[in-house]
Amino acid sequence: MKKYPKIETIFKRSTDGSKELVEGLYRNTTVEYLANNIWMCTEKIDGTNIGVVWDGHTVHFQGRTERAQLPSKLVAYLTNTFSSNAAQELFEQKFGEMSVILFGEGYGAGIQNGGLYSEDQTFILFDVYLTEQDLWLKRDAIEDIAQCFNIEAVPVIMVGTLPEAVEFVKTRPSSTIGNAKMEGLVCKPLEEVRDRMGNRVVVKVKCKDFPNT
Repeated sequence: MKKYPKIETIFKRSTDGSKELVEGLYRNTTVEYLANNIWMCTEKIDGTNIGVVWDGHTVHFQGRTERAQLPSKLVAYLTNTFSSNAAQELFEQKFGEMSVILFGEGYGAGIQNGGLYSEDQTFILFDVYLTEQDLWLKRDAIEDIAQCFNIEAVPVIMVGTLPEAVEFVKTRPSSTIGNAKMEGLVCKPLEEVRDRMGNRVVVKVKCKDFPNT
């Protein structure tokens, strides 16, 4: 099972017992080097991580871990959206026998505090991974796939530097979905970058990490 890589928090946490983020002290030197470049920042949705897996022949669903149990209403939505004959023909049409994972967030009432998002349980796409190629697709391809399956893609909130993203979350923005407050941003460089350990460069900037601003 290909799990979605854990997204690093942008800054390190204090070791003085407070556990607060130390603004400006980046966790990853590659992120620090790129901080003033232009990043694409999408809304971070407070839900449960879902992978919709097309193995070249059939579709199945996975949570973040092997033991993760998906809510029954969410499974029903996923099955209706991705496992019908028409949906599997779309997978064949777009990917053939190529293995691909549509990564997204399951959200809505009964999932985290998702009742403020929606009374229904649903799925929003945030990344697409081609397994054999070890390739993450770009934003335009993600939007194209979302449109193809008639699902939502996480909205782009801003394009700018990481310091600008930090200042944005300090404003305590509202979510673009329902009546929830925004959890934060997920930021990626405009061009795919990997750090010296070969890890994909992606960071999260969470509103609750800046409580005193």
